[in-house]
Amino acid sequence: MISLLATRPRSEVIAKTRSIASEVATPNAADVDAKARFPSESIAALRAAGLLSAAVPQALGGAGADLQELAECCMELAQGCAASGMVLAMHHIQVACIARHGLDSAYFRNYLQEVAKRQILIASVTSEVGVWGDTRSSICALQQDGRLDKDATTVSYGAHADDLLVTCRRNNEAPASDQILVLMRKGDFQLQQSTTWDTLGMRGTCSPGFKLTSRVAAEQVVPGSFADASAQTMVSYSHILWAAVWTGIAADALSRAAAYVRGEARKQPGTVPPQAARLAEVHVMLQTMRNGVAAMAAEFDALGQEANEREQLLTIGWALKMNNLKVAASRMAPQICHEALQIVGIAGYKNDGRFAIGRNYRDSLSASLMISNDRVLSKNASMLLVYKDE
Repeated sequence: MISLLATRPRSEVIAKTRSIASEVATPNAADVDAKARFPSESIAALRAAGLLSAAVPQALGGAGADLQELAECCMELAQGCAASGMVLAMHHIQVACIARHGLDSAYFRNYLQEVAKRQILIASVTSEVGVWGDTRSSICALQQDGRLDKDATTVSYGAHADDLLVTCRRNNEAPASDQILVLMRKGDFQLQQSTTWDTLGMRGTCSPGFKLTSRVAAEQVVPGSFADASAQTMVSYSHILWAAVWTGIAADALSRAAAYVRGEARKQPGTVPPQAARLAEVHVMLQTMRNGVAAMAAEFDALGQEANEREQLLTIGWALKMNNLKVAASRMAPQICHEALQIVGIAGYKNDGRFAIGRNYRDSLSASLMISNDRVLSKNASMLLVYKDE
């Protein structure tokens, strides 16, 4: 396995993302939500700043950012606009799958250089009608002539992406679990929208269903199996970066509550507003969320790239850690938003004021639904029957 990953100062990409979050994402977030439209301004700003290649190795023209840095970027952006943060997180997941599993292929090394040069936005197509939410199972298959047709239940920002990374069976004879990842370039595929996206929250991710038709070359298959890419990269990047996004949403809600409490304190100098104690209690929850994301990202980064180090990512113990992070963060985010709303009261219930928390609340509710917590806990229950914590 060729390794082109490198370390770099951790402040630059975070600082750039923080600036975009405050100057671009935040001012447009309400309109993105109200119109359920793609956060085009945020993505354009990320592209102009070269941040869509943050996860591309430095040797191929990217920033070579590690998972800790990417998580902080997603957290920062989500504080301004949850949809923008989620789009960035999902894009980084796709880039990471290619960067961590495709470097032995000249085709994919060249592609990552192009991502860095052109700031290509990549979307994921892992869902499929008929598999009932099981991303580790496919009905569609890559045909001998390169055709690949897939009926996807959701394709987040698919209509706005440049390229797609698609899961399918290796061939017509392969079982449902023998999957591969296929990169589709613009011009290789056509998308026909099959469902709508008028949702309670995360409206700007623009994630309706699509029927995909395509024809690709053999070199566009990511080396190895999707099982390895999923276990060694996609699951960890997904759960950690999604949790970072949910933490950003919760952090923004609590920031509004804190500003409200400070305002109340200024009205009666020398007194502590009754809401302050509740604010302190919820702040503990937010720090717990932040610590969970940071700890798991740091532990992942510490594993390194050698084959024996990656083996750790295939263990039951690691799978439980990732699933636990997902469940914990997806439960805590709406709880924090709820408590922030109780602190602010009617000023947070109104949608047209500076303390409005409705959008945060609605966006946070998606966390337990993206991958059902019930499905995750069911898998945990099965693993815990045989797992011995050593």
